[in-house]
Amino acid sequence: MNAQTLQSQTTLYIRQRVRLMVNQYAVHAARPDGSEGELLAFAQQKRMAMREQVTLYTDDTKSVPVLGFKARQVMDLGATYDVTDASGTPIGLFRKDFGKSFLRSTWYLEQPGLGEATGQERSMWVSVLRRLVESLDWLPYHFDFTIGGQPAFSVEKQWALRDRYTVQIHDPNLDRRLVVAMAVALDALQGR
Repeated sequence: MNAQTLQSQTTLYIRQRVRLMVNQYAVHAARPDGSEGELLAFAQQKRMAMREQVTLYTDDTKSVPVLGFKARQVMDLGATYDVTDASGTPIGLFRKDFGKSFLRSTWYLEQPGLGEATGQERSMWVSVLRRLVESLDWLPYHFDFTIGGQPAFSVEKQWALRDRYTVQIHDPNLDRRLVVAMAVALDALQGR
């Protein structure tokens, strides 16, 4: 993942690859025509781990890590996740607001020097339906993140057999690595 290429993106596509013991995600750039472009990162999450952790690599060979996120606590419903670069240097964090998430999932993302972004499911009705009827967990959901009331980025789950997301980034100052980590986390951690 070239940091400069990633930071210049305003649209990203994330596709989940379902495997037996791991969740995997491919992060792609968008081409000028809006189609899926080059692979920017590849993420892997072990299922049933005591402490949630996801590592993102330059590609699916998983030989060069570029960033990751890890829960501070073991099995905590309102856990805080630290996002670090390949050398372990912190670049931000995110956390779920468990209380506000009963009806409509709410997440907070923090980037040093930028302030806190608040992300919430766009549709209360879809959110409630997904919670009441477990078989409807395939329904697309959308998250809108704002900073100081201004749009920062959005993550939209598309209608598809496998989970696929479109990420639109509105704030040019947002570190795209944090956005990618949050978007992957929305799929990997949303059901917890």
